[in-house]
Amino acid sequence: MTEPRAPKWRRRLSLLLAVVALPAVGAGVLTTSPAAAAPTGDIRINEVVTTGSVNDSIELYNKGTATIDLSGWILKDDNDSNKYRIASGTSLAPGGFKAFDVHGSFGLGSADSARLYLADGTTLVDSFSWTSHSNPSWSRCADGTGGWTQAATLTLGAANNCGSGSGGSTTPVAWPGGSSVATADASNVFGADLSGLYQEGGVMWGAQNSGKLWRLVRDGSGGWTPDTANGWGSGKALRFPGGSGTPDDEGVTLTGAGSAGGVYVSSERNADSSSTSRLSVLRYEVSGTGSTLTATREWNLTPDLPATGANLGLEGVTWVPDSYLTGAGFKDASTGAAYDPSRYAAHTGGVFFVGVEGSGTVYGYVLLEAGGFTKVATVSSGMAGVMELQWEPQANRLWVVCDDTCSGQHRTFQVNATGAFAVTAVHNRPAGMPNINNEGFTLAGAEECVGGSKPVYWSDDSNTGNHALRKGSIAC
Repeated sequence: MTEPRAPKWRRRLSLLLAVVALPAVGAGVLTTSPAAAAPTGDIRINEVVTTGSVNDSIELYNKGTATIDLSGWILKDDNDSNKYRIASGTSLAPGGFKAFDVHGSFGLGSADSARLYLADGTTLVDSFSWTSHSNPSWSRCADGTGGWTQAATLTLGAANNCGSGSGGSTTPVAWPGGSSVATADASNVFGADLSGLYQEGGVMWGAQNSGKLWRLVRDGSGGWTPDTANGWGSGKALRFPGGSGTPDDEGVTLTGAGSAGGVYVSSERNADSSSTSRLSVLRYEVSGTGSTLTATREWNLTPDLPATGANLGLEGVTWVPDSYLTGAGFKDASTGAAYDPSRYAAHTGGVFFVGVEGSGTVYGYVLLEAGGFTKVATVSSGMAGVMELQWEPQANRLWVVCDDTCSGQHRTFQVNATGAFAVTAVHNRPAGMPNINNEGFTLAGAEECVGGSKPVYWSDDSNTGNHALRKGSIAC
């Protein structure tokens, strides 16, 4: 069994400490020292966050054409004695973004500076000074070359949200459906830690952090209950390939083949080694009758992703079909060109998107059926954390969901004219939904549209009021 989930205050504290953070920035006065000799002068301070859900964060951007070794470079605030030394082996590719957590070294104030030095500690590469806290982000527009502005969206680790062409409004609007919310399970069926959801017609799949997968069926009164057939009555225990370990599974999704093609789960660690991140997507065959499921494939993405807290890893996973991506002109970040599925071997006919709780970043991966993977997208959600992802084929949009950390905010994304996923809308939770720890979200299919509305469901990790499932509605 996985260890008990930490209290929410502690998870938020861990989030502040683990999220990429850098010295705070304020009202913009850009000061540029004599640039270091090329190509080191191509490294620029690009975004600074000083307050809010993510504190003390500084992002660097490489505006040049060569990869630059940042080993030993130093970040400072306006006090020369406050120093953060970048770890040995750290490099930044052309056009790349990298944010650093300096919270443990110093804090950024409402009137302060962020300064970047070479490893000698005396050669100033770039600096930025301000006179008020970020709200929420001090961002350079255009990336690496433009002036500083108060951007409406946090984009640490990704391109800045510079207004025109970046997507839709980031001003929250009302929930696009009914305001009422009702429980959708019997009392105390699941207990705590029910997380990711995925509806497949008359079946609901649920991932529980304790290494358990649920197969739910309709209960006859608009809700869901555990399937009692084929050993599913109490859920099934999950194991890593080989039958060992307990995945701390957080998200669940299917491909276009449905559950017959395997159920895919995102996991942030092995609960038997709970202090170590293991950011994986696991595939399970679910047709048998046994009480335990052993993964038939694991894609361990840990070496390819920024370090994060062991309990702040992959919270959500969803699959987006190649047909949408090619039709929308999606750009493959690994090539810089239009996404071409034919350049990859067999890969389930789509791209898996995973969401990281600790950074609020979404990554797109082509997962090869024979093993191996390629990262094809990095998307900033603009939120402090990502708890769930859902692709809605009826509307061709990606839902990115946060829990009570962000007051239950939901954002939708689509591929924009530049070939990148960009926000199209920001929705508040339904008026009838309390601000609870919803870590799962799924939408019914088009076949359930009645009178222009269809059901949606949330799972509450905290089992508030002894109920883990809630039901609402959304416009079709």
